[in-house]
Amino acid sequence: MASKKQKKQYPKKYPMKKNVKKPFQLSPSYILFSLFLIVFIFFGTLVFLSARNSSSSTNGSSDSGSEKQQFIVQTAEYAQTLKEEYGVLPSISVAQAILESDWGRSELSVKNNNFYGIKGSNPDQTVMMNTKEFVDGKWIEIEAPFRKYASWQESMDDHAKLFANGTTWNPDQYASVLAAADYKEAAYALETSGYATDPDYPVKLIRLIEEFDLHQYD
Repeated sequence: MASKKQKKQYPKKYPMKKNVKKPFQLSPSYILFSLFLIVFIFFGTLVFLSARNSSSSTNGSSDSGSEKQQFIVQTAEYAQTLKEEYGVLPSISVAQAILESDWGRSELSVKNNNFYGIKGSNPDQTVMMNTKEFVDGKWIEIEAPFRKYASWQESMDDHAKLFANGTTWNPDQYASVLAAADYKEAAYALETSGYATDPDYPVKLIRLIEEFDLHQYD
């Protein structure tokens, strides 16, 4: 009898398990904490920037206020000495200097020490500059010769002398300004005497005088 061949038995192969990585998931508490941290940093930055800008603005205002006060003090003291000689109210002198020279910052005042926009005729003592005049109910721009001074004190001297001596064509042109009982009357006298063409000139002067208590120097 022929013997049957036995089949070789091989060990069974089992499929290998693949290591499948689970996707990384953030816990709800971690997400909430992260959002809170982002919001905190964002608003913290806003508060810091706001405080810094506020501080810069305050310092700028403080510096500006200090410069204005210094301008008032130096011009008021000198105006008081001029009052004794020429009779011009210091409040009017200082208010005009503020308005006409923009606190001593205008080009005419910085370069030529002219605090009052006083015009001249001598080419050697004047500088040509553009200025605005109110003519026939509207503002126009013209070029005019303005006086040059060696110092701002000289400018204030000339201003007081103008009121006291008037113009070459009318020595009494500003007599009503000197005769005024107070700064309000003097401010309107400046308009009627033709010192400035701006119809709001008296109101602007009075506002400055009252805002900065310039009448205390009278």
